[in-house]
Amino acid sequence: MTQQNDLDLLADLVARARTAGADAADAILTESLSSGVSWRMGKPEDVERSESRDVGLRVFVGQRQALTSSSDTSPAALAELVERGIAMARAVPEDRWCGLADPELLGSAEEVARLTAELDLRDDAEPSTEELIAMARAAEEAAMAVDGVTKSDGASAGFGSGRVALATSTGFAGGYAGSHYHLAMSAIAGEGLGMERDSDYDAVRHLRNLDAAEKIGRTAGERAVARLKPRKVGSRKVPVVFDRRVAGSLLGHLAGAINGQAVARGTSFLRDRMGQRIFAEGITVTDDPLRPRGLRSRPFDGEGVIGRSRDFISDGVLTSWVLDCGSARQLGLQTTGHASRSAGGP
Repeated sequence: MTQQNDLDLLADLVARARTAGADAADAILTESLSSGVSWRMGKPEDVERSESRDVGLRVFVGQRQALTSSSDTSPAALAELVERGIAMARAVPEDRWCGLADPELLGSAEEVARLTAELDLRDDAEPSTEELIAMARAAEEAAMAVDGVTKSDGASAGFGSGRVALATSTGFAGGYAGSHYHLAMSAIAGEGLGMERDSDYDAVRHLRNLDAAEKIGRTAGERAVARLKPRKVGSRKVPVVFDRRVAGSLLGHLAGAINGQAVARGTSFLRDRMGQRIFAEGITVTDDPLRPRGLRSRPFDGEGVIGRSRDFISDGVLTSWVLDCGSARQLGLQTTGHASRSAGGP
């Protein structure tokens, strides 16, 4: 099906929900395809492929909301989806913070189309199983060729593609498609109790941007060998530079601490630190969902709010929480466009 077919289906679903008694509604459709292989010690280990297509409906009756989802998009299944959703919404307790995004925050069809084209998130290349196996094998061979590497802990290669479409009763209708490709290798160096393991990995939106298998394998092997015969360093005060592979996990802890839901519940240790310095001077942390070919880029979020670049840390100072509409209402603020939604979740 085309994106317009998806949007027509969702618009019809939302209209049915309104006719059945919902005060507001939105509907989302997600479609995905993924394929992957693993290779270890000169032979294939696993070959996997999966496909899915799901539609989700969220309905609001007053300040009550309910969600239903299905992988069946036949007219009868969609009618049942609406019926069940309305019945559930009338039965659940009120949620004073629930509701759709304000219309002025939503992206127009023209803006969504423009951003989707600029972001360039989809590559139509679909490697065959044989091609994925060849990539994984080449990575392992390159790692095993590094002097000091004694074993392979396995190589893997894969790709995926998907589409998202969203329609709301407040007039938003948009969708986009994306792809991703990955290649990884883990090597073991040394023998017995002196063995060490390390790896290399690359993930991109477009296949031609993926690092060569030989480079990934060689880097994994060299990293494993570099770990051999480690020595203990005495206690001292020194500058520390984090490897980029570690830096991402550090930012993950920050993201969890400034998540609006955690702040609203009072469970974040940073809940009282807004406007205060929590990093050293000169440190800025930016979330930019509009990076062309970015792995987490998107033209709009799970509520249809258009993507915007935002500094969460500016010169070391905490300047914003990570908010969807619900958490923003709880805190008396405006969403930052960070709603994440699946077909079966709020």
